[in-house]
Amino acid sequence: MAMIETIGLTKKYGSFLALDQIDLTINERDIFGFIGPNGAGKTTTLRILATLLAPTAGQAKVNGIDVTRKPFEIKRIVGFMPDSFGVYDGMRLREYLDFFGAAYKIPSKKRKGIIDDVLELTDLSSKADDYVSAFSRGMKQRCCLAKTLIHDPQVLLLDEPASGLDPRARIEIRELLKALRDMGKTIFISSHILAELGDMCNRIGIIEHGKILAAGDFREILANVRQVNEIRLVVLDGGDAAARILGQTPGIANVDRSGNEFQMQSNLGREGISELHNRLVGAGVKIVFFEQDKGTLEDVFLHVTKGGL
Repeated sequence: MAMIETIGLTKKYGSFLALDQIDLTINERDIFGFIGPNGAGKTTTLRILATLLAPTAGQAKVNGIDVTRKPFEIKRIVGFMPDSFGVYDGMRLREYLDFFGAAYKIPSKKRKGIIDDVLELTDLSSKADDYVSAFSRGMKQRCCLAKTLIHDPQVLLLDEPASGLDPRARIEIRELLKALRDMGKTIFISSHILAELGDMCNRIGIIEHGKILAAGDFREILANVRQVNEIRLVVLDGGDAAARILGQTPGIANVDRSGNEFQMQSNLGREGISELHNRLVGAGVKIVFFEQDKGTLEDVFLHVTKGGL
């Protein structure tokens, strides 16, 4: 089921075209990674979906509801976490969450239990009575995510949620987002930290100059854009025999040998890789490690984008 859909979505600021007829489909329970350079249109897309901006043309839907026609229904099912957010001086965390719970018209009798659940989910229970203005960057990110979850939205729109965090905090946010996906949430996340998205997202979209360059399953996009694959081979014995076989194998090129370790490029399919493995073993080569590089999100990004300002 499509939870988020954009059709020909366009946004202009005067003569500047921020979004150029983008088409996206994000299914229920997807973690969709939206990547692109600064100024590509990521935040504009998120703000339109969150009903904070009106598109110039085209259509955007969340759970089948048009975001421009029924914005209040969208606000009930969407939680938006911007890339920069403020906290209120003199307000404790529980008070902060209670304020937003009231803003979402959650009855006062229910708010305490909901706040307790959200604090536990975001691992902030021990900070409930601390002043939010004194939190570290990572704690403020968790605080904002807790606020985003207070009305139990079906869809989370997260703009650079790991920006400025230390490695441990990024790992904790990543694991939390996976847990939210397992709870049935659909997550639309923009980020510049490509390694984080590659580990977390099942689908990606790449945007540059307001245009969608690629969208879909990460592995499928990678297979389409890569002309060759990288293979690493490490042998315990039989390095010379391995070098000879690799040099004689069509589809294997640019073999780089360092002792008993080999790095090479290949356009062999799965059967070709299997046959090469069997030939090496049959020649008495003792293989320690033989793997085709799976590729990374950085590989896809560099292949697809042009890098122009």
